[in-house]
Amino acid sequence: MSDVRGSAVDIPTGDGVADSYLVHPADARPRPAVLLYQDAYGLRRHLRSMADRLAAAGYTVLVPNVFYRLGRAPVVDLPEFIDPGADPSIWERLGPVVSSLTPDLVERDAGAYLRWLADSPLAADGPVALTGYCTGARLALWTAAAFPDRVAAAAGFHGGRLATDDAGSPHVGAPNITAELYFGHADDDPSLPPEQIARFEEALTTAGVRHICEVYPGAHHGYTQADTPAYDRAADERHWAALLDLLARTF
Repeated sequence: MSDVRGSAVDIPTGDGVADSYLVHPADARPRPAVLLYQDAYGLRRHLRSMADRLAAAGYTVLVPNVFYRLGRAPVVDLPEFIDPGADPSIWERLGPVVSSLTPDLVERDAGAYLRWLADSPLAADGPVALTGYCTGARLALWTAAAFPDRVAAAAGFHGGRLATDDAGSPHVGAPNITAELYFGHADDDPSLPPEQIARFEEALTTAGVRHICEVYPGAHHGYTQADTPAYDRAADERHWAALLDLLARTF
């Protein structure tokens, strides 16, 4: 892995300060920027290690604590190995945190993150890419739709609730998206049943969005998260190959 440098940064927003993790190749040259949206478990060691791997491939990566309104990370104290099966109270604590982040707040925050990257000497001029995990896949879609001139590519992995009946469902923004998309769905995912996968695909196709959507057979929701029981090494490596391929095409 190439040498990288990571640090904690604070990003001013309209509602406070988002504590974040920034990592980039050690030479500190401007690199294409990637905004990495966390899963529901939040900014933690594993997310930082994922960002490090992405930076080692030649990118400047920003991982904001999207729940900053409720406190600095960790917003909810979690064990090093997160297993809701062993401790069901984890989701009792996380549920209200996740539901607190509405599409309007995501859009407002995304504007702050993108402005910060535009001003950073570590980020190359031009549009950025997004990647999101679990709930972060929704955030990536909302951001791509809200800032089509700033987002050139967006990826989402084991995302849930991408195409619901809600007025603010992420798929509704498809007509505004100009970025190329890649989505790797988990197999047999209760948060993204087959009817939602079909609705999501139809929305992207109808809107003329360049996209690839694939279901990873046998992979469970959360398959990229090595600090959970859902982790699937083969599916995770497939995710890395797809993500880096998308970024190579973009930049």
